Amino acid sequence: MDLQDLQTRLNLFLDHAATTFQKVPGSAVLIRYVRSSYQNDPVRSAIELVLVIFFIRYLLSPSYSTSKVNYVKLTEDEIDELVEEWTPEPLVAPLTPLEETSLEKLPILVGPSGPKSKLSTGKTVTNLASYNFYNLNANEQIKEKAIATLRTYGVGPCGPPQFYGTQDVHMKAEADIASYLGTEKCIVYAQAFSAISSVIPAFCKRGDVIVADRAVNYSIRRGLEISRSNIRWYNHNDFEDLEQVMRGVVAEQKKKGKLTRRFIVTEGLFETCGDMNNLPKLVELKEKYKFRIILDETWSFGVLGRTGRGLTEHQNVDPTQIDMIVGSLAGPLCAGGGFCAGDGDVVEHQRIAAAAYTFSAALPAMLAMTASESLNVLQSNPEILAGCRENVRLLRGQLAEGRSEWVVCTSAAENPVQLLVLREEVVRARRLELEDQERLLQECVDEALANGVLITRLKGMSISTHNSLKDGSWIVQPALKVCVTSGLSKKDIEKAGQTIRHAITKVMTKKGNNKLNLPAA
Repeated sequence: MDLQDLQTRLNLFLDHAATTFQKVPGSAVLIRYVRSSYQNDPVRSAIELVLVIFFIRYLLSPSYSTSKVNYVKLTEDEIDELVEEWTPEPLVAPLTPLEETSLEKLPILVGPSGPKSKLSTGKTVTNLASYNFYNLNANEQIKEKAIATLRTYGVGPCGPPQFYGTQDVHMKAEADIASYLGTEKCIVYAQAFSAISSVIPAFCKRGDVIVADRAVNYSIRRGLEISRSNIRWYNHNDFEDLEQVMRGVVAEQKKKGKLTRRFIVTEGLFETCGDMNNLPKLVELKEKYKFRIILDETWSFGVLGRTGRGLTEHQNVDPTQIDMIVGSLAGPLCAGGGFCAGDGDVVEHQRIAAAAYTFSAALPAMLAMTASESLNVLQSNPEILAGCRENVRLLRGQLAEGRSEWVVCTSAAENPVQLLVLREEVVRARRLELEDQERLLQECVDEALANGVLITRLKGMSISTHNSLKDGSWIVQPALKVCVTSGLSKKDIEKAGQTIRHAITKVMTKKGNNKLNLPAA
């Protein structure tokens, strides 16, 4: 058979195939599509042809069995032996002897938490271990509003925000907080801890740069880790070191020719040491090096400033100069949840990008209304804040350096949470490790409770960091935590301060604890 006969037969076969294909329903549409796509985009036609061939080959390929797996087959005895030897990893670390002792002695309150609280033992104590700074949980006006809201809206919204969990009380709370702070808008979260840890990754992504204070709290560190941004640390409240780090970031980006978003993340009042930030200096550096500020005011909102608006009011800084102000509605406001205030675009972005807002049930309506009403009470009764600050001043007077040679207060003078740490010379002379300090301070807590004053302590720990948070470790110094309230009289505060001071002296001079012969206070 010559080449011409072969070509003739091939043409006849193709004509016959074309005639047969045209009889198939829908063939005309397919032919027009192939012709038009080939003329408009021949590359796409080639790719589609390859995919069709791959699909046909996949259908025609032989099936295979998964039973032939390459592994070592064990006998029943070997399996039983391995099961007996296997020890599962514990879900949590075992309790230390100090933790076990602390749990056994943990006081239990009966009834509401107030300036004077009753324990399960029947004893009534002065409560300086609660964040009820203004005794608002005993305010009848707030109670009536809360009860009315509970009867109208029920216990919980039973749904996430942006779906069917948002109610008018939530919108009112957001508007009230924004108006109170002087920002454009505000968003309310269901939990204070998850607010800052969701705000950070909502704006900071991989490749962005975050400059953070080494002393920031654990919830901020969680947000930094989730963001997967490049974290740069600066020494606690050291603004020379901060400027050096910021200058290095700007120079590095300029050298690479790559501009990314840059943030400063810090606190107003620091949870781990109680001292205060320098917001005017922070804003100055922000403007100079073109950074954005995420300020966590969890411990300063409702506390600092003439009317409790926080660090911005206290240090006379325009709140619009802070890109994001994050805070808590628990504690001073006796409600629950958290918030983030800022520009309208900043707030609206979080409604779809913040994990704790999108994937969590909304704040219960009663707590939203309680937050709004508490703000109203603070604005209309500024003497409440003045009373609390006077009590803080009186307590600090009882625990001043001249009166106690064992501890020193690291908290700011305006902070109602007073942290008392052992003096450096005491720790150094007695060679006290963190566990030793924890034990001594727990004994101080127990001694104060035995004398009718309930306080607690800040647990010392090394805040370990994820690999993504290099060089960010921070050792939290063990401390006594004394929370001042305006619900106590001046006489009660002074007496409580004396009791705490005498408890510390008794513990530190007790035989067995007195490794160094220091004079008693």
